[in-house]
Amino acid sequence: MESGRGVSERTLLLLLACVQFTHIMDFMVIMPLGPQLMRELNITAAQFGHIISAFAITAGVAGLAMSPFADRFDRKKLLLVCYAGFTLGTLACGLSTTPDMLMISRAMCGAFGGISSATLLTIVGDVVPAERRARGMGIIMTAFSVAAALGVPLGLKLAQWWKWEAPFLVIAAVASLVWVALIIMLPPVRGHLNREGTDHRKDFLSLLKNRNAWTGIALMMVCVMGHFMVIPYLSPYLVGNVGLAENHLFLVYLVGGVVTIFTGPLVGKLADQHGRFRMFTILIAFACLIIFHISTSGPLPLWHILLNSAIFFIFASGRFIPAQAMISLAVPSARRGAYMSLVSCARDLSSGVTAAIGSAIVVKGSGGEMQHFNRLGLLAITISLASIWVFRQVKVAE
Repeated sequence: MESGRGVSERTLLLLLACVQFTHIMDFMVIMPLGPQLMRELNITAAQFGHIISAFAITAGVAGLAMSPFADRFDRKKLLLVCYAGFTLGTLACGLSTTPDMLMISRAMCGAFGGISSATLLTIVGDVVPAERRARGMGIIMTAFSVAAALGVPLGLKLAQWWKWEAPFLVIAAVASLVWVALIIMLPPVRGHLNREGTDHRKDFLSLLKNRNAWTGIALMMVCVMGHFMVIPYLSPYLVGNVGLAENHLFLVYLVGGVVTIFTGPLVGKLADQHGRFRMFTILIAFACLIIFHISTSGPLPLWHILLNSAIFFIFASGRFIPAQAMISLAVPSARRGAYMSLVSCARDLSSGVTAAIGSAIVVKGSGGEMQHFNRLGLLAITISLASIWVFRQVKVAE
């Protein structure tokens, strides 16, 4: 990385974590706004589902379309352009007055947000040495924790105090400030462009033939499927089956987010010290135990539900830290931009497919309970255990 500004590695990681925070906030905050959006925009539940899926689908398609070209640019410039598009898309969400306008705006957010998210992870892979890679990914992934603990509850409060548009307008304002900070603080990232005789078209075709690269993509897919098999239906299950009051749902995000703010970087540090595979295996083992406990439990007191939530966030979400670090090492730096775009595409499409599979299994009972959620739990456990084998097949690129 070329840097004349003397910005520390940790400062850059925190700046990139701010970018990721706005991505995650934009993606997460719309889901609990469903009842308000359906009422005020006069849309059906199916239309609301289409609005949500527009983000994931366009993110996946844009990542796939961008992947052959991602390594032809200075990564800073690519991030600035795509993050600007994401910011404008979020602003457009806050200014939408019809369902069609909102869907187009969500698609814009997904297209630009998917590419900028892949680009920032590529930058982490470029600037952080392999021996500290998991720790760096841990810092980036604390953005999810902060969004869950602070961002989503605050966004819901803003929507209640003002209108549903408020969270998007605030996210757009924050993203604008982060964009300015990127211009000032992020140095050019063009080391991958310095190779003589580089033919990016041949490099991309070579990437598509790289078995190790596809194994890394498979690792991301099984991690996503093992996690998102239960995530979309966890809240209604906790309310309908476990006895959590709906007005206490925010506590699940608050507790889980707060604990992972501290445990995320720790997981990354331990993975660097004791081995990514060993740490991943430990995380998967505990994740399977807590998923089985949650998916088969009956009514529980609030303290027990929150304890389960904390453990679930620590281990089930924590699996992505060593996995993402390993995936970033699966290809050489010169191909990492294209590769991370493909990984991002696989992640988004896998989450959509997994949600569809889950919707075909669970059924909402007449009393509001979620039937067959235990089957989702068993399927998530099976896929999670399989991910250990897939992780083992990924090799560090020479």
